[in-house]
Amino acid sequence: MLYTRNGDDGKTTAFECSQRFSKSSIIAEALGSLDELNSFLGIVKSRCNQGQTLISVVHEIQENIFIIQAQVAGVDKKISGEKIKEVEKIIDDIEKEIPPLKSFIIPGANEISAMFDFARTLARKTERRVVAVSEENIIIIDSNTLKYLNRLSSLLYAFARFSALEKGEKESNPTYS
Repeated sequence: MLYTRNGDDGKTTAFECSQRFSKSSIIAEALGSLDELNSFLGIVKSRCNQGQTLISVVHEIQENIFIIQAQVAGVDKKISGEKIKEVEKIIDDIEKEIPPLKSFIIPGANEISAMFDFARTLARKTERRVVAVSEENIIIIDSNTLKYLNRLSSLLYAFARFSALEKGEKESNPTYS
């Protein structure tokens, strides 16, 4: 069934978590942010026409977000150090292709670039929510999870910049005028 009526009282459970918690709790906020990010990445993936490699990487990110969601819900799932190294390698490879960063960049060089930039903002928000869960010590959040979320926003920013470059779009810097 797509509805259970179990959350009608404003409480929910997640995964194998036996304890019910408020839908307004920091756990629910973190899980909701992870879900929002994952869903938006699905939109990006469906619109991306930059090759199967990028689509595969976005899909892998989505898989990793499910691991993080399980961990935030109290399941014994963890992001491996290898996943962090993979993200760092992709960022390093992209940085070799794009112009060096000298200023902030105004999002929106093209549609995919803008979507990756928006995904980056969702990743940052999600990171803040997961850090809040970690700081409350309600659920133990593995340090690799926090590292992965921190690298994820950098990866999405690299994808935004690379998407602009690949389409021959000029990035704009703010003038502050």
